[in-house]
Amino acid sequence: MAVEHHMQSSTIVDVLEKVLDKGVVIAGDISIGIADVELLTIKIRLIVASIDKAKEIGMDWWENDPYLSSKANDNRTKALEEENKRLQERLEALEGNLSTNRLNAPNSL
Repeated sequence: MAVEHHMQSSTIVDVLEKVLDKGVVIAGDISIGIADVELLTIKIRLIVASIDKAKEIGMDWWENDPYLSSKANDNRTKALEEENKRLQERLEALEGNLSTNRLNAPNSL
């Protein structure tokens, strides 16, 4: 009996290895309705693949998700710092223009 169990484990490992290597897509839709009126549709898409295979087919969303990747936080922080710098420069330019306009405006008193 132990031999059969070992064969099953080996087979399961082989199947899992192939699934991760090639990838598997499971797709389905669930629709809920009453009297021919659709109330809710749930679209289910499940992909099971190794990280290498997922990247090969262009799926790398987890690398840009700040909850899943520290690199994403670093990228987000840099982007926010750059945006903040640009906004600060624009604010300084607008304040400079406002000061210049006040100096050049005729005194209304």
